[in-house]
Amino acid sequence: MSATDIERLVAIMARLRDPKTGCEWDTVQTFETIAPYTIEEAYEVADACQRGDMADLKDELGDLLLQVIFHSRMAEEAGAFALPDVIAAISDKMERRHPHIFRGASEGGHHLWEQIKAEERGSKGAESALDGVAIALPALLRAEKLQKRAARTGFDWPDPDGARAKIDEELAEVEAAASDAEREEEIGDLLFAAVNWSRKLGIDPEAALRTANAKFERRFRAMEAAIPPGADIEVLEALWQDVKAAEGR
Repeated sequence: MSATDIERLVAIMARLRDPKTGCEWDTVQTFETIAPYTIEEAYEVADACQRGDMADLKDELGDLLLQVIFHSRMAEEAGAFALPDVIAAISDKMERRHPHIFRGASEGGHHLWEQIKAEERGSKGAESALDGVAIALPALLRAEKLQKRAARTGFDWPDPDGARAKIDEELAEVEAAASDAEREEEIGDLLFAAVNWSRKLGIDPEAALRTANAKFERRFRAMEAAIPPGADIEVLEALWQDVKAAEGR
């Protein structure tokens, strides 16, 4: 990629944001209104990766890159920073976090990466090991990140058994809940415990749930095609079991 490639995209965004001659939609956007699109584009990149669709991945990466350009342009208009500052910041960060690659340090790897990240958070005034875990993350992913951060302080089960026992405890508390508000709270604790057990087993809970979603969708669509009019739950369950059995053959 040449400099003119990225400059072309920057120029396109500048023109779209021009208050007099730009696009009526682009000119009124803010960081807050664009952020949901940024998140959506990141998920569409992940979806293309999951499907192994390289043509789609190319398009989705372009959409995601546009989000970076969009935010950078708005920041430049506000006098905060511009795209070159964004690129310089991430370049500096990658070199700083890989001293064994770029600075000739003898030690490196993931352990040092996490140590450097922790030092960076401290330099920014972080007071807790949990500082910096983005609130806007999907709840399942944020739960895992919070648990990993806490584990680095020693607050963690020594093995999966303790995490598994916590699921039984939380399930009992759901069943004992006396109100909808209590049940909602306890269901949250149960899901948090399930994430913790998954983490202790070395399983990515987000990936596991994506696989489960895909499996459910695949099986439901197969079952749906065979549902007779007026089918009750017993018929639906039998069809569901047939689909499961067919997949196993």
